[in-house]
Amino acid sequence: MKFDFETLTEDMRYKLMLATVLPRPIAWVTSQDKNGLVNAAPFSFFNVFGTEPATVGIGVGRNGGSKPKDTCLNIRATEEFVVSLVQFSAAEKMRASSMPFPSHVSEISAVGLSTSPSERVAPPRIAESPASFECKFMQEIRLGNFSLILGRIVMLHVRDEAVLDADRLHIDAENMDLIGRMEGALYTRTRDKFEPNIDLAQMLLAKHGGQ
Repeated sequence: MKFDFETLTEDMRYKLMLATVLPRPIAWVTSQDKNGLVNAAPFSFFNVFGTEPATVGIGVGRNGGSKPKDTCLNIRATEEFVVSLVQFSAAEKMRASSMPFPSHVSEISAVGLSTSPSERVAPPRIAESPASFECKFMQEIRLGNFSLILGRIVMLHVRDEAVLDADRLHIDAENMDLIGRMEGALYTRTRDKFEPNIDLAQMLLAKHGGQ
């Protein structure tokens, strides 16, 4: 079966992308306006893209196809934001924070979230998250009806009980119990892990003269 994206509507493309690019990590972004009002919103069009500089990218759509979302407006105004990852126990609050609250309402208070102060940026971290990246704005690429926002990571916070060995930078992924976005309104946990057998890869590498 083939799907010609150039003949499909945006809604059709969106549905197919959500049903095939799985699972997607979730950026639970906190930002604040110039008056200090904190916004919290989840985005599953998100990932990290490099280490020098350490870069995160978030795809932020627009309300009604034309008006920028509060997250985008806040980042434009202050050039700072925090990306928190979502633990299973916080899934319902994360989902609630995605609702279209009015701009003058902070999702932090509306949803009943707790925050912790950041060190390098003004927006706070979400205390319910096991890991948070403090970010400085680098670039906004405006594409059609969404923006790709790139940020430079300046600080990472990881909950103490999720750190196995700080000196060796070993993090206990199972302890963080993160979730990812699946198709539709479905999500998944990240506890089901496996390691592919390396024998085939090594055999093919040796066959083709690799080292």
